[in-house]
Amino acid sequence: MLLAVGALHASAQEEEHYTKEIGVGLGGNFMLNDMNSTPYGQTKFGGGLLLRFLLNPRMAVKVMGSYNIIKGDTSGSGDFYPANPEMPGTERLEKSFSGGITDLSATYELNFLPYGYHAGYQGYKRITPFIQFGLGLTYSDAGKAFTMNVPLGFGVKWKVGPRINMAVDWAMHLTPSDKLDAIKAPKGIKSSMFRNADHYGTTMLTLTYDFSKRCPACQRAERY
Repeated sequence: MLLAVGALHASAQEEEHYTKEIGVGLGGNFMLNDMNSTPYGQTKFGGGLLLRFLLNPRMAVKVMGSYNIIKGDTSGSGDFYPANPEMPGTERLEKSFSGGITDLSATYELNFLPYGYHAGYQGYKRITPFIQFGLGLTYSDAGKAFTMNVPLGFGVKWKVGPRINMAVDWAMHLTPSDKLDAIKAPKGIKSSMFRNADHYGTTMLTLTYDFSKRCPACQRAERY
């Protein structure tokens, strides 16, 4: 009798699904710009808040707002920047920037495996890699520049508990702007779309909590 009750309880647990996750992310960021062409060069701190809409065990939409510290200068790049790009000479450009990038983006996430805590007959996995892509908005207070960005990336999710999730989230944010670092075309090479523009990469460790339980009738009607 006890075994039967336990089995029913486990089955009920297995059927519980949620429609949303809310949480935080902390990590680092780097810029790819005129002064840095090396991934993770001049890495600085970043963090943010996220809300994830769970479409099904393989798909989700993540909305995230983050703030990433940026800092750099022409003298620390190891390259030569002329004071006047239109009349190159021996005089060096001495300029620095510091501030932050505010990012608001929405990304579509595709899990490689059906994601869930209880395996059940659906074969849910507690750990899964995923890919992501989307659209976002960027504001740099260092360069007083506002632009769009295209985040592309991947990561790994881990369901630590029935409603607790951790993930390592990497994304490259491509922008058409060359003003995020307040230094535009220091060598006189104009930007064109994403070419010779300022981009930034983020690596976040996120922690989220499931909420908004899916109705049992809806769960039974769905087929993942």
